Amino acid sequence: MSAITWSRLPGRVNALRLGPRAAALLTLGGLCTAALAADVGLAGVFPGKALLTVDGGPPRTVAVGTKTAEGVRVLAVDGETATLEVDGKKRTLRVGQNVAAQPGGQGPSQAVLTSDLRGHFMTTGTINGVAVRFMVDTGASIIALGPSEAKRIGIDPSKGMSEMIMTANGVAPISRVKLDAVRVGDIVMHGVEAGVSTQDMPVVLLGMSFLNRCE
Repeated sequence: MSAITWSRLPGRVNALRLGPRAAALLTLGGLCTAALAADVGLAGVFPGKALLTVDGGPPRTVAVGTKTAEGVRVLAVDGETATLEVDGKKRTLRVGQNVAAQPGGQGPSQAVLTSDLRGHFMTTGTINGVAVRFMVDTGASIIALGPSEAKRIGIDPSKGMSEMIMTANGVAPISRVKLDAVRVGDIVMHGVEAGVSTQDMPVVLLGMSFLNRCE
């Protein structure tokens, strides 16, 4: 099985192929857990202020030095980045990035994936509580799934945003949607970007919209 490379036009992101000799294990460490986690996204920046989304809520403007009711403090704003204090830890986010943090007193969640003989990192997880088979694809900008899998999970592609993307086989249409919850091992993330293709796929590609929010 070869990984599919997804990216928004006109740019293209090349998939990283991990062979079995290069790595036997892939460890995903995420400062995140289930509904108790604070999921923070940086939607924009202004002089001395950051536009934040917290736990999937609407964007709100938070001034430098101010702490939200969820305990997220804005420490600094510089260019297209903001430095935040989340769960007592400093995190620097670029506009469009998210981070999810565990409540204090708990260690980071982790997921350990083992490569198969072809160098693919496969794992079983869940999307919106429904079990799926994932394959890690660092060349996929978002999580990618086929229409049959989307229907099984209860996702309606017609409610998403239509766009054209570049795949290994050329340009193809997708419907961009947002997943309520994605679980891999002990890591749970909310509000994860995904794309539903027009053709079925043997697995769900675990792309960078999830991986970028792990360490």
